[in-house]
Amino acid sequence: MSSVYVGISGWRYPPWRGIFYPPGLPQHRELEYASRALPTIEINGTFYSLQKPANYQHWYDDTPPGFVFSIKGARYITHIRRLRDIDGPLANFFASGLFNLREKLGPILWQFPPSFRYDPDLMKHFFELLPRDTEQALRLARRREQRMTGRVRLAVDALRVLRHAIEIRHESFIDESFVHMLREYNIALVIADTAGKWPYREDVTADFLYLRLHGDKEIYTSGYTDEALTRWAARIHAWRTGAQPGDAHLISPQISLKPHSRDIYCYFDNDVKVKAPFDARTLIAKLGSV
Repeated sequence: MSSVYVGISGWRYPPWRGIFYPPGLPQHRELEYASRALPTIEINGTFYSLQKPANYQHWYDDTPPGFVFSIKGARYITHIRRLRDIDGPLANFFASGLFNLREKLGPILWQFPPSFRYDPDLMKHFFELLPRDTEQALRLARRREQRMTGRVRLAVDALRVLRHAIEIRHESFIDESFVHMLREYNIALVIADTAGKWPYREDVTADFLYLRLHGDKEIYTSGYTDEALTRWAARIHAWRTGAQPGDAHLISPQISLKPHSRDIYCYFDNDVKVKAPFDARTLIAKLGSV
């Protein structure tokens, strides 16, 4: 059976205190609270800097059984190195402590900047480097750079599949060869609602889907109406059951999807006005009645 995980991108936002978080809740207990209100959270601190193994262990300990984290890949790889000479940085990323999340480790999100154009050769090399399971990730992590000494976790507790998703922000990715490459490597194209700011496409390219809802009227700010959330619930239901919405926005012409269920990961990133956690809970309730 497939699973649907609906949650939030990040959890440490001062405006949420006293609104989503109860008044007086200590900051160090916010993850504990959020992880019991929602089944999944996208960790975005990993995008800005390499974390320490102890951080991942704390996140694991603060969350309940069955909880799932998605991890935002390092911007050093996608935004600074822009996929060039990334073998060492990618090894550092996987050595930095991800394995401490154990069974709570979900998909890894790789977001590219608006200025990053589609380069088939660079992208193919990147996809070939990405580990497909924890054993491959461990082999890659062992090739970390010397500067990582003393701040690594080089052990896995079990063999698990690793999933990857790509979020695009440049029109050059609207290319059928990109979709074919994603499908070849079983990597999900992120369905990103950005209020029309960046490309929006819904091609199914993997055995799971990854959605990021940044706001449909104003990015990072606007909440979703009841009607909009009903529409998202219907689309998620279609994808989950192996179908595709009839009005899907596609890069590549419609293909016959294999009739099998797919896991769905959906994150609200409209956090500025404390909309994300409440929109997430409303969508979860609607999915129960689709």
